[in-house]
Amino acid sequence: MRLKDKVVVVTGSTKGIGRGIAEVLAREGASVVVSGRNIEEGEALVKTIKSAGNRAEFVRADISKTKECSALIDKAVEIYGRIDGLVNNAGIFPYYDIMDTTEETFDSVLATNTKGPFFTIQRALKYMVQQRSGSIVNIGSTHWEVGSKQLSAYAVSKGALHTLTRHVAHHYAEYPVRCNFVTVGWVFTPGELRQRIDIEGNDMDTLKARVPGAIPSGKIQTPEDMAYTCVFLLSDESFQVTGTDIKVNGGFHYP
Repeated sequence: MRLKDKVVVVTGSTKGIGRGIAEVLAREGASVVVSGRNIEEGEALVKTIKSAGNRAEFVRADISKTKECSALIDKAVEIYGRIDGLVNNAGIFPYYDIMDTTEETFDSVLATNTKGPFFTIQRALKYMVQQRSGSIVNIGSTHWEVGSKQLSAYAVSKGALHTLTRHVAHHYAEYPVRCNFVTVGWVFTPGELRQRIDIEGNDMDTLKARVPGAIPSGKIQTPEDMAYTCVFLLSDESFQVTGTDIKVNGGFHYP
């Protein structure tokens, strides 16, 4: 097991990509702190992980609130005695182009997607610097470079997260704490399917037919595709890897 004895916090891990990451990390031996806003979903995932003989605990947190970012990391250390890894996965992506984005929507997106990671990293660094070890993985998106027209605030938030990744990597390598970015392509999460099917009126067959043109590899991406990249970045195998942007997108790219 590549993450044996490591303690990893995964934000936004009650569903979607985060859930897939948490499940795979646990299978690889990590003691996982599952976190999100939905208590029922979080506790159900912990039960699933434990039933497979792996370790996990749930800590409720809304990372758009700075105090809850700090409390999440502190609770993880209280439970397991240390923190070896942090995966900043939590994020929201309301569909508005720049002309239709309200100040309220913009602030909400930046609070969750950028401010939240900033302050979870801030708290995690407190412990990682003391331990002189740690790995941070920020889950990004192809949209950080330009992004689709309908995801303007989301694109800005992920661009800022990319900059934060390189900033932390540069200034904390001496401790040594690592920080890397995973560029996610098109993953059929429940949230993505809800937008494409329930709101836009597509059906699953239509979406699948678009895959070869959108994803050159021709394969629908899954949360597990992102999870195994996180395993590498959180493991000792990647000790010399920091400040990188690993593109797990099957060739999917914006613009």
